[in-house]
Amino acid sequence: MAEEVGCIYCARWNAEIAEIYPKTPEGKAAPLVRYDLHTDEAPAELRQKVRFTPTFILVQNGVEVGRIEGYPGEDFFWGLLGMLLKDADIPFEETG
Repeated sequence: MAEEVGCIYCARWNAEIAEIYPKTPEGKAAPLVRYDLHTDEAPAELRQKVRFTPTFILVQNGVEVGRIEGYPGEDFFWGLLGMLLKDADIPFEETG
């Protein structure tokens, strides 16, 4: 997750998702690694520069395989993340 100080959408994601994320099938399949867009080096080989925060970058074997730019709200986030995991053929236990 690329984030930056003062990002209101990062704060919203933190309030709505951060606590439960590691407990979910998606969070177990794609553990969250955070980095500050301005002070940290990207923890993977990226397809393109990160321009918005938050940006959720799905990484496989050290290389970006997909991303979600911005935080569209809880309902959309889970759907988009599920699609990224499926597209990257990363297994996770779907519910509902």
